[in-house]
Amino acid sequence: MLKIIQVLWPSFLVAGIAEIVFFTVINPQELYLLGTPVRFSALATYSIGFFGFWLVCAASSLTTVFFQRTADEINHPES
Repeated sequence: MLKIIQVLWPSFLVAGIAEIVFFTVINPQELYLLGTPVRFSALATYSIGFFGFWLVCAASSLTTVFFQRTADEINHPES
């Protein structure tokens, strides 16, 4: 449970900051996806953007936790 919290909480905070910075510069009504304008409401665009940023940040945090394993955890996973 501790490792899940170590992944999700920092990634949540960084995703919030990333969304603030991104949508300060980019207007959600002017976004294009594969050449066509995005037709979602601003709230839906903010929500999708936040969960996208959270997913990327969680993958980064998960990679960090993965590489912090000790040799004993790698060689003896049953303990």
